[in-house]
This record gives sequence, C-alpha cells and structure tokens, in this order.
Amino acid sequence: MVEKREKPEIRFSGYETEWIEKKFDETFDMLSNNTLSRDALNYDEGVAKNIHYGDVLVKFGEYLDVSSKKLPYINDATIAQKFLKSYLKDGDIVIADTAEDESVGKCTEVIGVGDTPIIAGLHTIPCRPKQKYAPKYMGYYLNSNAYHDRLLPLMQGVKVTSISRTGIKDTDVILSEEFEEQSKIGDFLSTLDDTIAFEVSKYEKLIIVKKSMMEKMFPNNGSNVPEVRFNGFTEPWEQCSVGEILVERNEQLPKNNEYPLMAFIANEGVAPKGDRYDRSFLVNDNENKAYKRTEFGDFIYSSNNLETGSIGLNKYGKASLSPVYSIFEPTENTDSDFIGRMLVRKDFINEMVKWRQGVVYGQWRIHESDFIKINVFVPKIEEQRKIGAFFDKLDNLIVFHKCRLEKLWNIKSSCMEKMFV
Repeated sequence: MVEKREKPEIRFSGYETEWIEKKFDETFDMLSNNTLSRDALNYDEGVAKNIHYGDVLVKFGEYLDVSSKKLPYINDATIAQKFLKSYLKDGDIVIADTAEDESVGKCTEVIGVGDTPIIAGLHTIPCRPKQKYAPKYMGYYLNSNAYHDRLLPLMQGVKVTSISRTGIKDTDVILSEEFEEQSKIGDFLSTLDDTIAFEVSKYEKLIIVKKSMMEKMFPNNGSNVPEVRFNGFTEPWEQCSVGEILVERNEQLPKNNEYPLMAFIANEGVAPKGDRYDRSFLVNDNENKAYKRTEFGDFIYSSNNLETGSIGLNKYGKASLSPVYSIFEPTENTDSDFIGRMLVRKDFINEMVKWRQGVVYGQWRIHESDFIKINVFVPKIEEQRKIGAFFDKLDNLIVFHKCRLEKLWNIKSSCMEKMFV
C-alpha cells in the first residue's frame, strides 16, 4: 500500500517527521487465545496466569504491569501447554472483542512479564507487534479515539457488541516511527496516570474517613454518647424529637428572580434544573404556580426518594422547589450543618421509612406531623457546631480532590485526543 503520512496536533519539541499510516495486519501478528470462563480460573495457584476480557474492559488501563497486578490462574496444565506458543511477552496487546457497549475494542498492553507464563483468555484478541515499539506507547494509541473510532463501523450486535479479528486486521494505524518520540509519549501519559491514581487513592481514603466518622461521631444502637468526641465534651447527648430542633417552613408562592425554580438532586442538593428535571412545560400557568420556598441551611426531603439521596441541607440559598418536598428550618439553638449530617445517616433514614404511608411506590409519603415525632440524640450547641464544622471541612477537602481528579481526567482526555492521529 502507499504510505500516508500525517502529524499529531501536539508533539514534543524536536520531532518533526510525519507519522506513517499502514494496515493493522502489517503492524501486528495475532496470537491464539483460550475460551475459559471465570469458573475455570482461580486466584490461588495454577500453571499459567490468564487475562480475562472483563478485566481488560473494567480493571486494566492502557497497560498492564503483570509484575504488580494480581491475575487469575489456569489450573489445567493441558490448556497451558496447548497455548505455549501464544504465551504473552512484553509489548503484546490484548484486545477485548466483546462488550455491552462501544467499549468493545478496549485493550491493554502487557509489560513486566518476565518469566511469568500468561495467556490471553475468553473474548480477547492477543496481538504481537512485528517491530519493537517503546513501552506503553501502543497501549495508549490503540485506546485513543484516533484509533478506536475506526472500530465503531465494524462493531456488530445489539445487546452485546463484538468485533472480529478480520475486521481489526483491515483497520489502519498511524504511528510515529521514532522510538524516542514513542517513549516520550508513553512516559508522559503513564506519569499522568500515576498522578491520577494517587489522587484517586487520596479521594477514596477521604470517602472512607467520612463514612467512618459518620458512624463514630454520632450515637449508635440507642446509646446517648458517640464513640469519638472532641476534647472537652463529656456530657451525654439529650434525646429529643425532630420537632424540637426543626420547624416546618411551608411558604408557597410563585417563583421569582430572588427565589428561582431549582431542583433538589441526589448528592448535589439544591441545583439548577437541567432538561431531565424540568417539567415546567407541563404547567399551564407556570408564572403563577405556587412553589415551596427554601432558605440556606434548610433541611429538605422527598419521601418518594429517600433511598436515592433526595434528602439533606440546602447549601445553595434562596430557591423555589416543587411542593412534593418537605422543608424545615433549624430552631435557634440548632446548628444546621450538624442537623444536616445527623439526619442523612442510615439509621435515621431507616427510622423515617417506618413512618412512610401508602401502597403504590412513588405515592408513598411521610407526613410532616409524623416526621417531627422521630426521636434523636443531640448534644449542646457548642458540640453541634464543632461536629458540623468538622464535616464541612472534610466535605470541602473531598470536593477539592474530586475537582483535581476531574481536571486531571480532562487533561488526559485532551492529550489522548491531540497526541495521536
């Protein structure tokens, strides 16, 4: 074929040569794979390790370091011997040829193999480059949209999507022929992935810390003292009803610029209505329809959606909400941040559900008069404020790391778009 030459949008300085386009079949040899299902594998011992397509789709990134990842074993020595010529080597690519969506074709480059016997498994297409490429470069390229978009027209199936070896063989690849440039790209993207993994670890640890503190900083199992407290607080918490710490706010007026119509979304709280949540077009007199008004620090819940998280504090400010929501404001000696944490704990939600009335799902309701009867344990206002402030800082830290992660993911996505052709 006539070689077609192109250049990526972003390159490292010092590299000017055009990249070369050729057929996949000219670049790779395809190896054999086994068809063992999960129940034929184990994580304890065996004669060879196995790469399952489900792990390629979900667990593994653009490259798989065999020396540091726990992989399942094949027990059957006969099968291991049968695929002896297809044992994977560093630089080999394992493609998942089946998925439930357009992720079919996702692949991983194998590195760190050493003397480990390892075989590509069910629904995979193992491939070996015909020439040496820099480590990780090919794994990133074949997972970029630049290449993966070439697979989209070849995908077959409705519920389960697949792609054939024949189809992949005929696709085009556009690659740098300079080993040093390949190496810089692979190193840059893998360093970025390491940074992302580090941030993910910090984010996940913070989530675990919050979950643990939500358990330990509030009384459990009928106790009137929590397991963990700030220094200087020793008095038992006092039992009271929700009606002693919250008062219903039932102001129903049309929306306006000061009180815009908003949604109350699980895990987000009060937020602008997206197309998914906006049903105002169903209302004949939208301007004069009455909505419930809410202020910053109000406690809000919808009894229809307790399990999905439509419950919590208004951290936004003045807003108009659907009348289906129940809205309460804290009393004078109640810290809203503390109450907002306490009333979203699983034990409290379970107590709320006991008061839910109705037969048909979606029409259940917890009457406000029942909600305020629920008993809770509450400390003095000073301890409330410390607990509320603690979780506020923890949440801010979680949001900070979540935003950092999103930025890093966006950077990687942009680089994957612009560093390949």
